[in-house]
Amino acid sequence: MEDRRRRKAVKLMDKEFCVTSCCSRNIHGGKTWEEVKHIAHGARNTTISLAKQVGLPQLVVVKYAAIDDSDTLQRQSEVHAKFQGCPYILRCYGDEYCTAKDNGRIIYNVLFEHASGGNLADLIKTSRGGAGGLPESDVKSFTKSILLGLDCIHNKGYAHLDIKPKNILLVPDLSKKRKRGASASAAFDAKIADFWIAKSSKQILAELRWEDRWCLEGTPRYMSPEAIAEHKKGPACDIWALGCVVVEMLCGQPAFSIKPGESLEDFLDRIGFGGESPRIPVGISREAQDFLKRCFVRNSKSRWNASRSLSHPFLKDHIPDAESPHKKVRY
Repeated sequence: MEDRRRRKAVKLMDKEFCVTSCCSRNIHGGKTWEEVKHIAHGARNTTISLAKQVGLPQLVVVKYAAIDDSDTLQRQSEVHAKFQGCPYILRCYGDEYCTAKDNGRIIYNVLFEHASGGNLADLIKTSRGGAGGLPESDVKSFTKSILLGLDCIHNKGYAHLDIKPKNILLVPDLSKKRKRGASASAAFDAKIADFWIAKSSKQILAELRWEDRWCLEGTPRYMSPEAIAEHKKGPACDIWALGCVVVEMLCGQPAFSIKPGESLEDFLDRIGFGGESPRIPVGISREAQDFLKRCFVRNSKSRWNASRSLSHPFLKDHIPDAESPHKKVRY
């Protein structure tokens, strides 16, 4: 109960529990790009646009914010740059400053790889007409890509802390030839994006001395028990969140359901203090069931890390004979 009373605030990255303030800007281009299409208003007063690089046919995504509002975006760019060269993390092409045409304000821009396949959340919603999850073969492929990205992040001394389907983007892999009968998603690679709240091990240790220790960060449905109950942040949180993503890919539904009328605090207490773990879906392979059990170990010290998880039989290329791409998966 003492921990519950000391919890002062929750930084949430989900529309269900927060509203992000937005502002409109008329920029239409930076030094190296021309705006093609406005995509969305992002978190922390950023705007996201699809753009064409000047002199090149390649499309990019640009996140930009007025210089006065760009501290978080600049920090995200700095963190993202540490993982350059990892093929399982969305590429960042660099940043720049320009002047807005309508009011002369200085704008900070960051250019990212364009994920033409959208995000994993949208793919899950549209898979099989919205009636179920993805084929297990696709789940294996995406899970392996996400784990390879997490392994890189963790080996660099960071934790992402907001792994969820919306932050997994799908980029076409031109080297993959789609096999007959394979799903449309088989030609895409899954890449980790959005490092808004990523932290280094040094930052996490430093926060133990700050009041920020008692501020939860992340998306409620994907937060681990130790993050809620003990305010622990680290790579193990990403593995729990990955398990939630895998369940969602397999079933088409979130691993945790928010009950009608349930408050945010009650929902968090149920996971952090009530001992509740996601149910393992019925109708999936034994390897998939065992993989999820490893992700959902409540003791974070006993939970498998990314490197060890990559060796799990679930991620082997061989697909068990018992698996059927049309098999109904349910809780």
